[in-house]
Amino acid sequence: MSRTRLYRNGELVDHGFPVADVAHHLEDPSAVVWFDLCAPSQEEIGLLRDELGLHELAIEDAFVERQRPKVDRYPTHLFLSVYAVEYGSDHEIKTCEVDVFVTPQALVTVRENESYSLDGVTRRWDSAPSLASSGVGFLLHGLLDDIADGHYSAAQRLDDDIEALEDKIYQEKPHVGRKALKLRRSLVLLRRVALPMREVLGSLMHRDHSIVDDAMMPYYQDVKDHTLFTAELTDSMRELVTNLREAQVAVQGNRLNSIMKKVTSWAAIIAVPTAISGYYGMNVPYPGFEQKWGFWVSTLGIFALSYALYVMFKRRDWL
Repeated sequence: MSRTRLYRNGELVDHGFPVADVAHHLEDPSAVVWFDLCAPSQEEIGLLRDELGLHELAIEDAFVERQRPKVDRYPTHLFLSVYAVEYGSDHEIKTCEVDVFVTPQALVTVRENESYSLDGVTRRWDSAPSLASSGVGFLLHGLLDDIADGHYSAAQRLDDDIEALEDKIYQEKPHVGRKALKLRRSLVLLRRVALPMREVLGSLMHRDHSIVDDAMMPYYQDVKDHTLFTAELTDSMRELVTNLREAQVAVQGNRLNSIMKKVTSWAAIIAVPTAISGYYGMNVPYPGFEQKWGFWVSTLGIFALSYALYVMFKRRDWL
């Protein structure tokens, strides 16, 4: 994948050139450059510091610590920290930090690893060449739009899995509790990276800088709407997960009550033959003592009384 692009007067004129040529291209006031650094080397970090003149605190935030999604403003540029997400088949959210430096002529993306591909971003840029005249604002929109769509897609899949798990609770499927906890952890992580995107978009849309012009403002508003919808979806899922846990406890309680009724009923049935055989086991004469009919009467009495109790408990739904 090409990791560099050069626009002049709203037209793509070059791509795939060495990162070292960026400073030369920026000498042209009509040029707008994008380049990507993935797990950058010390030489590439030096390019940001020496050639682009980026603030040392912004560089430190990009290469040292994992940041909360935010926008920092410096005298010559903006620094953004956002997170791309991927919802895997194992029901876990995987995140990739993407730090962005925004100057009047350059957009620099810094990824911590290759888990987040920029192919979707470049496709967005290529699908709207008429907006390229908006410069860096156009490039930044494509990146944020792709990341916001990734958040929404992950939220939708997570919502589907939570609803499917709700059905399994009432079907008494095994391992539901463990899966519910895993989905809850994924939801917490998704909310942690998706909710601050509202603040990021709101800060970029302020009129105190020229990154977003009038032509791009509706497109940024559309991305912000997507982030708001994702936030609302995660809020509803949080309530659903809470209700899911309460429903699981209620189902387990009902199941335990049902088991206790069955155990108690069978204990009552077993108590009848135990009582009769215990009575006849005493060392004293009793009706039918040493007579065959006494044995058969006691045996029939055991079966008759046990059957009567069984029918009574079954009608009351205790068995």
